[in-house]
Amino acid sequence: MFALLAALLFLVALVFAIGGYAVGAVLTVTTLTIAGAVFLALHLGGYGTTWSLRK
Repeated sequence: MFALLAALLFLVALVFAIGGYAVGAVLTVTTLTIAGAVFLALHLGGYGTTWSLRK
């Protein structure tokens, strides 16, 4: 789940970078990239996956 959110945020950041625009001062290419990296880190950390390390 988090990997899909990260991919979506990276895609939106790429579109913003290609288009050369930002939505206000908060939603920029940098903030979308950082948010995507956070979701990717959560996914790689095991959160939002179907398997668990505990058994």
